[in-house]
Amino acid sequence: MEFSLPPLSDGVEEGRLVRWTVRRGDHVSIGDVLCVFETPAGTVDVAIQQPGIVTELVAEPGQMLAVGGLLARVARDAGTASMAASLPEAPESPGGSPDATPADAGIPSWKRISPAARKRAGELGIDLARVDGTGAGAAITLGDVEREAGLMPQHPEPPSPMETTRAAISAAMVHSKREIPHYYLGQEIRIDRAMAWLESHNAREGLSRHIVFPALALKAVAVALRESPHLNGHFIDNAFRQAPGIHVGVAFALREGGIVAPAIRDADRLGLPALMARLRDLLSRAREGQLRSAELASPTITVTQFGEIGVQTVYGVIVPPQVAVVGLGKTMLRPWVDDGRIVPAQVLQATLSADLRVSDGRHGARFLNTLDELLHAPDPRA
Repeated sequence: MEFSLPPLSDGVEEGRLVRWTVRRGDHVSIGDVLCVFETPAGTVDVAIQQPGIVTELVAEPGQMLAVGGLLARVARDAGTASMAASLPEAPESPGGSPDATPADAGIPSWKRISPAARKRAGELGIDLARVDGTGAGAAITLGDVEREAGLMPQHPEPPSPMETTRAAISAAMVHSKREIPHYYLGQEIRIDRAMAWLESHNAREGLSRHIVFPALALKAVAVALRESPHLNGHFIDNAFRQAPGIHVGVAFALREGGIVAPAIRDADRLGLPALMARLRDLLSRAREGQLRSAELASPTITVTQFGEIGVQTVYGVIVPPQVAVVGLGKTMLRPWVDDGRIVPAQVLQATLSADLRVSDGRHGARFLNTLDELLHAPDPRA
């Protein structure tokens, strides 16, 4: 059975293999981490979804691999594995390949070479095993061969991880703004009762069971989506596909730069303590670069909260193929008219950025009104 690289994150089409966490001959179960990949969103653990025995590790650490590219081979039964165990790790040369040249000797089997590069290497007497490919999937190009021969200037210093991350984020956002017709709505929501409930709950519970406002807000967003299915799903192949579950992506800013948004699956069905535990776990693993590809690829909507750094209003950019993003600003004390009296009130700005191909302002307004009701009078049992 061939194991290909699964989706690493929304909008991420390739990654660099950092290391393998298994060896040839290892038995693996569903959910076991096979390897770690580096992406613009950080490092991601890649897990297998079928048990078996590892018979071949095809990709090598440092190799760039596109989503869907062959990573490894895993036998479904011990018989197949024992057959594979008798095979050499990799052929010493391409052997009977009709396109093989003396320059091919010693090249790893995974390395791809363009025909023009192969021909030029033979003409110049270049050992292709010593050439680092810069093409798609680390393929060796004509320019790589001529650079090795000194016919072209060497590469400048590679961009820093921060520059790479920023470039990838920029490309994804440009694609989103170009392809997705956004519309934007905002609403000021009073949260006095929500904050009072949190204060009362945390006073009764130990520190390890405290709940923070972002968890309560995520729960409210998830419950509100039950009545706004047009905002929960993906736009793929020119059609909207409503998601069967509500998997809320939580945007985290990484210390080294970049943003990741792993999903809390079935967030509307989780109790607040369970949701808070998931939030803590995701934050901890995001900081350590230990998120799994399935967590980054599964959000059906994203929530961005930048209130902790003082931002009053957040207008998000939709992450394809999702169709909406919710922004939550910081909590502020504002004058509020209550039964003809002006009173101090704790409020926040909630915004919605949504895809006009799937929903319209009426759908978006209904969602924000429901979110307002849930945060104005929170029911932790919802």
